[in-house]
Amino acid sequence: MSPARTLATARRVLRQLRHDPRTVALLLLVPVLLLTLLYYVFDNKNAEFDRIGSSLLGIFPMLTMFLVTSIATLRERTSGTLERLLAMPLAKADLILGYALAFGTLAVLQAGLVTGLAVWLLNLTVAGSPWLLLLVAVLTALLGTAMGLFVSAFAASEFQAVQFMPAFVFPQLLLCGLFTPRDTMQPVLQYVSNVLPMSYSVDAAEQVLRHSGITGHYLRDLGIVAAVALGVLILGSATLRRRTA
Repeated sequence: MSPARTLATARRVLRQLRHDPRTVALLLLVPVLLLTLLYYVFDNKNAEFDRIGSSLLGIFPMLTMFLVTSIATLRERTSGTLERLLAMPLAKADLILGYALAFGTLAVLQAGLVTGLAVWLLNLTVAGSPWLLLLVAVLTALLGTAMGLFVSAFAASEFQAVQFMPAFVFPQLLLCGLFTPRDTMQPVLQYVSNVLPMSYSVDAAEQVLRHSGITGHYLRDLGIVAAVALGVLILGSATLRRRTA
């Protein structure tokens, strides 16, 4: 593994994204527009907007980064670019980390934009520091990036990559506590929810919503999200094929 090759891969991916303004717009503007729409849906219901809006900061970044990363990586795979790169003296870890670094940079921009909009323009009220909320959004976006890279290895077309979204993301969306508190669900659903990473993203956001300081619960949730993202990246590296079937 070489840091120089990892950085070179990240720069190449960023150059490609720079020439794809529609993808960049999808990444940066869609969460902003959806959060603004939510604000007007809960017009004059500040408490409900605070609860759901803070939870969505632990959801939107993962959804958009998962979708864009999986499709962009699959496009490189089907065009033969990945196969040509792996024919060079480039380790799988260099490639995966390079992609993660490039999309992670966009994830940081996206998370900063959405969090800034929610807190300073839409008056999302949180007891804790907005920087703690930003950290949740960034780690969630990195998790979505890692999952997108992993899933792209199992899709044969962009259509299939989109179809993976209901299988990987929607169960987490239903069980993360956004619609009903997790401790009021059926025991079986609670167990399933406890192994899904989005549940911890939403829990961490709720900790910032309710507590003025950094709690042990918040640190535990962030640690779990970061560990799952790292584990999925390792799995993505292990399943990366040097030759396209």
